[in-house]
Amino acid sequence: MRYSRHLLMDDIGEAGQLKLSQARVLIVGLGGLGCPVALYLAAAGVGHLSLCDADVVELSNLQRQVLYREADCDRYKVECAERELRALNPHINVIGYATEITDEFIRDQDIVVDCTDNLAARQLMNSACHRNKIGFVSASALGWEGQLVAFDFAAQPRLCLNCIVDKDSPEPMQNCSNSGVVGPVLGAMGSLQATTVIRMVLGYFQQHGEMQRYDGKSGRWLALLASAKDGCQVCGVAG
Repeated sequence: MRYSRHLLMDDIGEAGQLKLSQARVLIVGLGGLGCPVALYLAAAGVGHLSLCDADVVELSNLQRQVLYREADCDRYKVECAERELRALNPHINVIGYATEITDEFIRDQDIVVDCTDNLAARQLMNSACHRNKIGFVSASALGWEGQLVAFDFAAQPRLCLNCIVDKDSPEPMQNCSNSGVVGPVLGAMGSLQATTVIRMVLGYFQQHGEMQRYDGKSGRWLALLASAKDGCQVCGVAG
């Protein structure tokens, strides 16, 4: 039986697997983070996966983006991802959009997973998820280090990504393209994102706004709890 290892668990079981099959999850960015997120959620039986990425596969992606092969170079990532995820689990719905993220993709989702390296896109998702009371799971990685923060806006409207990183902040100068990244660090953070999504769907998520940081070089984890910012333009009184 495909999901037997879930069904054996008292805190998942048939009821939990049904919740997963009914969940609607949007993955934005199908790079080093989005690939493991998509693979694990598809394998877990999340019933409705939407994928959003405007990029094509490049040879340099293959060091860390585990959904793709050399033959996929110059093809849209969403097309390749759809093929692989449907082959992995033909019992779920997968749809891809080879375009940039906009509000319209977010409204009908239960959870949005940010796997981008773009601050403007990340802030757009944060604002739209807060406005629509949708779960938001965001991660990033650079070099040996990764971080993750997640928000359950249906349960807790205060404290959002804009409280931690102001939406008017400039884009970071460093990124994977100019500074490099260790592939398995992205895999670790993507796996943690997928686990967080499953916890949200099943009702076990309680770490709203907790920043989790991983140093792959030392093998150490650190958890930091952020605070809501007075006058935040997204989640404050003015928002």
